[in-house]
Amino acid sequence: MEVPDFRTVSVEALAAMVRDRSLTAAAVTDHSLERIDTLNPQLNAFVALDAESARSQAAAIDERLDAGDDVGPLAGIPIGVKDLADAAGFVTTRGAMHLRDSAPVAADSTEVARMRAAGAVILGKTNTPEFGCMGDTYNNVFGPTWNPWQSGRSPGGSSGGTSSAVASGMVPVGTGSDGGGSIRIPSAMCGMSGLKPSHGRVPSGPPPPGLLDLSCVGPMARRIRDVAYCLDAIIGPHPSDLRSLPAPTESWRAALDDPPLPARVLWVPSFDGGPVDSEIMASCTAAVERLAAEGTEVVEAGPLFEPAGIVTEAFLPLFLGGLIAPAFRPLFGTDAWDDVTDWLAVALAEAFERITVDTVSAARQQCGELSVQLGEAMSGFDAMLD
Repeated sequence: MEVPDFRTVSVEALAAMVRDRSLTAAAVTDHSLERIDTLNPQLNAFVALDAESARSQAAAIDERLDAGDDVGPLAGIPIGVKDLADAAGFVTTRGAMHLRDSAPVAADSTEVARMRAAGAVILGKTNTPEFGCMGDTYNNVFGPTWNPWQSGRSPGGSSGGTSSAVASGMVPVGTGSDGGGSIRIPSAMCGMSGLKPSHGRVPSGPPPPGLLDLSCVGPMARRIRDVAYCLDAIIGPHPSDLRSLPAPTESWRAALDDPPLPARVLWVPSFDGGPVDSEIMASCTAAVERLAAEGTEVVEAGPLFEPAGIVTEAFLPLFLGGLIAPAFRPLFGTDAWDDVTDWLAVALAEAFERITVDTVSAARQQCGELSVQLGEAMSGFDAMLD
């Protein structure tokens, strides 16, 4: 049987074909490697690849399946790992010049280890901006990644390498992380279904330095059913993440077989009162109207927050304050500082002057207050649409 285009088949169905031996893991991996060989020179989604290791992993999976073993729900599924996370045998550069010559890591991050244990084949690393610092994907180590829908356009960021790889059919699944939109932005820009899991849902250890207040990790795929299917395989507590949550008692993927309509939703056309693109607004409004036509009660509300201060007083002190001490403070004033991505270098230099223990503490306090406001606004609703 010919390996189907990854964009035309669900992850669940593809893994089932490998398990029932309609396909081999080796054939699926070879298909992925061929797609990467053809497309990556133009897209630059993958920044590190180990074809020999991938084929060895796939062969081992096929041997186990032929022996009657259960290799897991992601049997033979090739994946790319965002270059903020560890994958054994690869350098974790985080898109940073000062880390490009680091030694390959010896162990997987928790998420990658769980995907590997579930039968996935780890192909290599996908591109990211330096330390996930922006909603675009380029860095001084590997250069820019491009959107497969239109060359020369951004795939979003900071998980843009993964979104480009998945949307182009290089791999059916990849890993991402999200502190300020880094799964959701590239998923939207590449036509995928993106979900930022709750903190602790997917254990994040070892996380990017200092970003525990913001960043979560999770799988990225074209369909939300595939995202849920992968989450079922990797969620649950782990000692590497003190915030990790207990595993749900029911399958998230199974919950999508016959999902009930929400009874009551809060519709907020502009979360903070800022302008919304007319095409996006029209699409969202049409979806809300369809929900209402099906019987869902829709309550429209104005902006929930004042935009002033949220980014500068809450987000940036946590994001930049978390990055400064562990990663970039030793570089400041040295020749290595010239290699830091321009935007990040400017932002960090300003942060060195104004971000203190007190400003970080105040940012955490403001985030807590904003969370309470959001919870109060959503009281009595099944979901909020924004």
